[in-house]
Amino acid sequence: MHRVLASVVAVVLLATAGLASAQQDFKPYVGQQGKDVVWVPTPDEVVDRMLTMAQTKPEDFVVDLGAGDGKIAIAAAKKFGAKSMGVEYNPDMVAFAQKNAQAAGVVGKAQIVHGDIFATDFTQATVLTMYLLPSLNIRLRPQILALRPGTRVVTHAFNMEDWEPDESSDVDGRRVYFWVVPANVAGRWTLEVSGGGSSAEKLSLNFEQKFQRIEGVAYLGPVLAGLREPRLSGFRIGFAYVDPRGVRRDFTGRVTGSSMEGTFRTDGGQEGRWSAAKK
Repeated sequence: MHRVLASVVAVVLLATAGLASAQQDFKPYVGQQGKDVVWVPTPDEVVDRMLTMAQTKPEDFVVDLGAGDGKIAIAAAKKFGAKSMGVEYNPDMVAFAQKNAQAAGVVGKAQIVHGDIFATDFTQATVLTMYLLPSLNIRLRPQILALRPGTRVVTHAFNMEDWEPDESSDVDGRRVYFWVVPANVAGRWTLEVSGGGSSAEKLSLNFEQKFQRIEGVAYLGPVLAGLREPRLSGFRIGFAYVDPRGVRRDFTGRVTGSSMEGTFRTDGGQEGRWSAAKK
């Protein structure tokens, strides 16, 4: 009986030692199969461009979906000073990436976690990076569009179909895409205007929206005046209209949920303030 038990213990110890050795010897290879994609490393110059396009700063929290060997999360911490988190499904790759982070001296700022990108909470990201497949980008798109307006999103190689990028770059023949998550402004708003050489007034605006592209009208009594140069970038909004006196007013402001506010300037140089609430 004792000999049998000793044999079982020996087998377990050998298996444990073999597993530890395998983990120590693990090295990823290009084309390695993952849960949803095969592993292909992002070139260093592309990583740098991705994080530069996003204007990554020390106050940012960068989340890399499909972290692989951790190089994007590590670069965000080491070169740009940001806190970062990489999400990787393969536990061997996670351990490998963690060792890379340790070797780079960024363990306190960059963490690589084991997880499924579709089940991980990344709502606190201010910068989101990805090198996935087009189909995965589209599956993630609803979650990305629900992030805080102003969140910066960068992908390597693949876009998001009809959500047009705000910028695209080529790095040695490789394409990088950039978006800013837009606020939701579609619908009817009540606009209140004060200053600018006239008495306070109230009118209605209506916006139509497709991602960051907006257009709209101002209700000026019986006239529906089309908004000129409407633009939306994250939570920042701008538009203009010509009032009933023939004066052009240019508005800039900030969207916060169901309200927005800012300043305007007339083409005669007068300035005022405005606010709007969603109906």
